[in-house]
Amino acid sequence: MATKTISVDKMAEMFLAGARNIEAKKEYINELNVFPVPDGDTGTNMSMTIMAAAREVAALENPTMEELAKAISSGSLRGARGNSGVILSQLLRGFTKAIRQEKEVDAFVLAAACARGRDTAYKAVMKPKEGTILTVASGIADKAAQMAGETEDLEVFLGEVIAHGREVLAKTPEMLPVLKEAGVVDSGGQGLIEILQGAYDAFLGKEIDYPAIIPAAERVVKAASVTEEAEIRFGYCTEFIILTEKEFTEGQERELKQYLSSIGDSIVCVADEEVVKIHVHTNDPGMALQKALGYGQLSRIKIDNMREEHQEKLIRDSERLAREQAQEEKERKKMGFIAVSIGEGLNDIFRELGVDYIIEGGQTMNPSTEDMLNAIQQVNADTIFILPNNKNIVLAANQARELVKEKEIIVIPTKTVPQGITAVINFMPEEDVPSNEAVMLEEIAKVKTGQVTYAVRDTCIDEKEIKEGDIMGIGDNGILAVGKEVEATAREMLDHLVDDSSELISLYYGEDVSEEAAAAFVQAVEELYPDLDVDAHYGGQPIYYYVMAVE
Repeated sequence: MATKTISVDKMAEMFLAGARNIEAKKEYINELNVFPVPDGDTGTNMSMTIMAAAREVAALENPTMEELAKAISSGSLRGARGNSGVILSQLLRGFTKAIRQEKEVDAFVLAAACARGRDTAYKAVMKPKEGTILTVASGIADKAAQMAGETEDLEVFLGEVIAHGREVLAKTPEMLPVLKEAGVVDSGGQGLIEILQGAYDAFLGKEIDYPAIIPAAERVVKAASVTEEAEIRFGYCTEFIILTEKEFTEGQERELKQYLSSIGDSIVCVADEEVVKIHVHTNDPGMALQKALGYGQLSRIKIDNMREEHQEKLIRDSERLAREQAQEEKERKKMGFIAVSIGEGLNDIFRELGVDYIIEGGQTMNPSTEDMLNAIQQVNADTIFILPNNKNIVLAANQARELVKEKEIIVIPTKTVPQGITAVINFMPEEDVPSNEAVMLEEIAKVKTGQVTYAVRDTCIDEKEIKEGDIMGIGDNGILAVGKEVEATAREMLDHLVDDSSELISLYYGEDVSEEAAAAFVQAVEELYPDLDVDAHYGGQPIYYYVMAVE
């Protein structure tokens, strides 16, 4: 019999399955990234974004469609990381707006939701580019509209929509030459397909291991005083897998659950053929493990002391409250700064220049919209300038700006750390906000940035053959140099950046470069460009041996 509607419970189940599928496939998706650099990648960003929403969904009990939609939209919006994560959050935001007033969802509602998700995501991107996740989402929406007029059977509907999405994904290399050159499809589009495939598997009734998504409600502990430790009745969060040698029967499952209930709570027991996943809160993990041994061998045993974690969290919360109170007591400034930074030395430079709050993460771990919102809360100023210092963080900063009403937030679209340093150097406290914004935008446009790192896989890009372990010099618009030695590659990259109008070379060396090696490199650069000023600092950034700016 054809299934014509999806209930709210089934929709929640499908969403969680989609989240788990991309979490499982994130490294595969990371491998599709065109640039072979060791950065925080598309799969990681999309996974972290949707898992933030999944935790909100997992915490719901008997939700309405509106409550489910709100959890998905709010969770993904605040958890969004990187451009791909922000675009995914917008797809989910538009999709959930179309279903929130429904009791059940049919093919026509799904088609409308896909279209609204696509439209919302396109609006969020200033210059939409075809051959990306947006193209795949658009193809899915078009196919959904077509199929809604042809069938009410959702098994057929969903299967055809996902199949068409895969066809569109396969064509992305023809739309973006850089994908074709690297021999990959778009990683964001692949991530979207993995989410939909996981959801479809759940719709078809395939077994999914949901307990790995820890509900937000289980992670949040009320912070008031250390005396609340007594509220934790069972102190050890105990998880393990039983590898059974024969079928684990329903009777055995009832027996095990009954025993675990006698020694603890928060019990999850999921059986899948010869594997049984157990989660229990108890004061005696040994008793749970001993009982489980009667059913088979144990694997992946994990025991956490929740009272200890609770006390540590209370201390952290107390420290945070103290910081917030101290911040409130400070005189409110007219203008303040938030900067994303990538190393100890660079953090110090930003602080010395007067930046109020540093978000650590940058290229290796893109901060989320929630991270941005937390930072904004910490800065006591009427207007706050945010320096993302990475092209993959600008969208998250813009998304945070839209969520803040009590302060004016201005995102200066700095795409590199040197641009961020230039922006804050040119800040003039005596001038008004529009004047400062105009000057900073003008000055960062004059900065050319180069970064030296290593390749994590073989690829071909910008007509350059790159082997795993090669050293790459990456400019603002692509790879400028490839070699075997760090300093030699860095000099070749600099040769592309310096021109007749250049006056200053700023150099920041990373945590993997010794002070002696950096000094020798600086001397070599000064000899190569005797008419230019060379300014060198310890940046302390991981992954990138050198970050350089030419102005």
